[in-house]
Amino acid sequence: MPTSKTFNALVVAEINGIFERTIETKSFSDLPSGDVVVEVVYSSLNYKDALSASGNKGVTRHYPHTPGINAAGIVRSSTTTTFTKGDLVIVGGYGFGTAINGGFGQFVSVPTQCVIALPDGLSLLEAMTLGTGGFTAAQSLAKLIAFGLTPDQGPLLVTGATGGVGSATVSIAAHLGYHVVAATGKKTAHEFLKTLGAAEVLDRSEVDLPADRPMLKEKWAGCIDSVGGNILTTALRATKYGCSVTTCGLTQSSDITATVFPFILRGVNLLGIDSASLPLPQRKVIWDKLATEWKPPHLSLICTECDLSEINKYIDAILQGKITGRIVLKH
Repeated sequence: MPTSKTFNALVVAEINGIFERTIETKSFSDLPSGDVVVEVVYSSLNYKDALSASGNKGVTRHYPHTPGINAAGIVRSSTTTTFTKGDLVIVGGYGFGTAINGGFGQFVSVPTQCVIALPDGLSLLEAMTLGTGGFTAAQSLAKLIAFGLTPDQGPLLVTGATGGVGSATVSIAAHLGYHVVAATGKKTAHEFLKTLGAAEVLDRSEVDLPADRPMLKEKWAGCIDSVGGNILTTALRATKYGCSVTTCGLTQSSDITATVFPFILRGVNLLGIDSASLPLPQRKVIWDKLATEWKPPHLSLICTECDLSEINKYIDAILQGKITGRIVLKH
């Protein structure tokens, strides 16, 4: 353990029915009991973090709380033989940042199941530039491939393309040879997405069509959707026979209004993606891919670094849909 007995953390607390965020000085005695104590070097901002930081009881039930669903750092102590002091690790999943105080604190104490060794080929900064968004992107793509997606089948639609999941998906999928069609509501981000590898960029309105017809012309060989709502429904209605759509987010809406026709007439598959509870062996497989052949070539382009004093403005911005790429918190 470092010689200093205190550390800083963003704390969200409910005061008279209003949720407030403050940077607090915490003592190591405040850390919960856990298998591994990690000094967080980097964390990153995800939409779920912003919900937690805003008092969303569907994400975090108990406050005061420190958000941050992912972290990368250095093991400072361990009660297990799996990790030793000085190991470089990635922390995430299993309630980290939602039920367990997360990476917006400089130190965390967590169960072993939340921790994996940093794979060779990734730095701590690269790991958090990817973060949960990049991990979810790779997990989604891996599931589409498991269901038969190949580059020669046609275009892969990526919705919410400037967000954490979307921007990582564009870069990874293009790197693997897919014809990526990126959809975004940010008109100024078209060149950014093409730089990441998008073959085509569509305005969000082109994939957010009225639900007046249960089926649309077959267009997509696959779709990685992170926004939900009518955009997800539109993608399902335009997906080719036997192909698949993954869903992992709700920035437009958690509700979808769809008919059964894409499923029973075209055999379309709707595949759910959950990164929080993915078993550890599968998590390692995905991180190993991200450290090797699936490592995106444009990580520096999607990364904006900030410190703890700046995180509040980025939390507000991500809730307003104003973030492009990944916000990485450096402690």
